[in-house]
Amino acid sequence: MLTGKHLIAGEWVGGETMFSSEPAEGSAGSYAVAGPTEVERAAAAAEDAFWSYGYSTRAERAAFLNRIADEIEARGEAITEIGSAETGLPGARLRGERGRTTGQLRLFASHIEKGDYLDRRRDAALPDGQPLARPDIRLMERPVGPVAVFGASNFPLAFSTAGGDTAAALAAGCPVVVKGHSAHPGTGEIVAQAIDAAIKATGIHPGTFSLLQGNNRELGSSLVKHRLIKAVGFTGSLGGGRALFDLCAGRPEPIPFFGELGSVNPMFVMPTAGKARGEAIAKGWAGSLTLGAGQFCTNPGVVVMVKGGDADAFVNAAVAALEPIGAQTMLTDGIAAAYRSGRDSIRATGGVREVLTSMCDLRNATPYLFLTSGANWLANHVLGEEIFGPLGLVVMVEDLGEMEKIARSFQGQLTATVHMDDADGPQAKKLMPILERKAGRILANGYPTGVEVCDAMVHGGPYPASTNFGATSVGTLSIRRFLRPVCYQNIPDEMLPEDLSDI
Repeated sequence: MLTGKHLIAGEWVGGETMFSSEPAEGSAGSYAVAGPTEVERAAAAAEDAFWSYGYSTRAERAAFLNRIADEIEARGEAITEIGSAETGLPGARLRGERGRTTGQLRLFASHIEKGDYLDRRRDAALPDGQPLARPDIRLMERPVGPVAVFGASNFPLAFSTAGGDTAAALAAGCPVVVKGHSAHPGTGEIVAQAIDAAIKATGIHPGTFSLLQGNNRELGSSLVKHRLIKAVGFTGSLGGGRALFDLCAGRPEPIPFFGELGSVNPMFVMPTAGKARGEAIAKGWAGSLTLGAGQFCTNPGVVVMVKGGDADAFVNAAVAALEPIGAQTMLTDGIAAAYRSGRDSIRATGGVREVLTSMCDLRNATPYLFLTSGANWLANHVLGEEIFGPLGLVVMVEDLGEMEKIARSFQGQLTATVHMDDADGPQAKKLMPILERKAGRILANGYPTGVEVCDAMVHGGPYPASTNFGATSVGTLSIRRFLRPVCYQNIPDEMLPEDLSDI
């Protein structure tokens, strides 16, 4: 069923260099490694496809997106089987993620059919205008051109081959070249087969989608530097994402890099809420912290509370909830090693106390819980760095004034959460202007893991949460990343884009 090849403009293409997958269970597979030749071929095919796909109707693109969803569902069990073997994720998680993936494809199909995303505007001509006549001026959003998408390790479906970046770009009218993630190349290939089947069924130009496999940084660098690529969507590490961002900015023609990079997603527990239901909040936090072995970009790694008996009770309840949680398989050996390295870095920081110790090795992760003071947090910036896994840090502050200082100290975040009761309202309200500047999504009395795919969702934030704080990688607003406004002045109706000629 698997070829181990790249999909380039409708053809399955091999290569001289191969790499072996590292599945959590079962036998390794062998996959081709793309190089400059394959990048050139895929990018050229995407550019050629843009001249038809970029000018296709919204109805045609919607039908294509819906057909991709159908083809993924038709391969559902095969996707779950290989996805679970490659990543160690349970079947139930992957089936849910598959539903999210097909759901967002269909959501974008519905979104573009409505046409609101085009942001069409018109200022009619005023031939007798004073002091000068005004020409007829119209505006509409247009696709930017071929887009490169990088698959994510922690979401083999929803943020990978046919994930949110790909769905948004295709909806906008942009051909896509996907750099598949080496943690799940088989899963990526099966999804690419589904997209290929949808292309053939709907008559779309085959260069509209290509999948390039590989396990080296040279492939990613070659792709983002290619002259025909006009934007990049990325979900991954801060270091890798920043390197690619710099490459995009350093090109002869700089292009936008929409990277989702890192976040510790702080939770602020206000005094009344902590006193009234601290144990329940701690239990909920433990569940969110360890969900999927903590391998979510919205994992709430830091809790901020005012010190005292209620905060001590919170920590004790968190320890009690975390202790029974056993080892969970991480996505890759490298991620597991990075988790242990992050744990050791926290341990080596002065002023930090370990209140839950566990043992993890190989590809496993177990929970850890650490405690520090507000003053120590402010003095040690390393404590604010993301650790990808089920490790939590509780910051005990002297008072609400210091809590505000802690809030101001955070770098950009995907989310920030406030746990509050009615009596906490005035103090919680003081945090809001700070959190608005720090995070893309602010929650009250909830947990940030689980990102609803809908019109109002924002999954992004100030750097380093993402490289473009004005964008989101989840929800229909994410289509704007791959569009640009074009103004048409005194253009005859018969020469205008079909979507603009009737306003």
